[in-house]
Amino acid sequence: MAQIKIYGVRERLNPIKEQLSEVIHSCVVDVFQLPADKKFHRFFPLSREDFFFPDGRTDHYTVIEISIFEGRTVEAKKQLIRLLFERIELTLHIAPQEVEITIFETPQHNWGIRGVPGDELALGYKVNI
Repeated sequence: MAQIKIYGVRERLNPIKEQLSEVIHSCVVDVFQLPADKKFHRFFPLSREDFFFPDGRTDHYTVIEISIFEGRTVEAKKQLIRLLFERIELTLHIAPQEVEITIFETPQHNWGIRGVPGDELALGYKVNI
């Protein structure tokens, strides 16, 4: 399971939402081996006056937050981060210094999905990668 939130400046984020979603999803599928049909992305396009970021960043600045079940190795999470930077730059020409990624891990029992706690959910994929 992965719930992904993407924040950015509205004028820059809206035109690339679909392509960015595909890039992010391809990385999560490749690294975490999630099924291709498990795509949960939420976009938060913000007005410039509602999105503060440090000097040295431009309106291309994008924040990606990934919430996942506990269980992935440190190496798998690092591999995901590296692949996201690589593919976002290659596909969308957004430099790595314009992207920030945070992975939030929580125990499966802290999730509620399809009417049951996450640790009672029958998954069709591995979490411990």
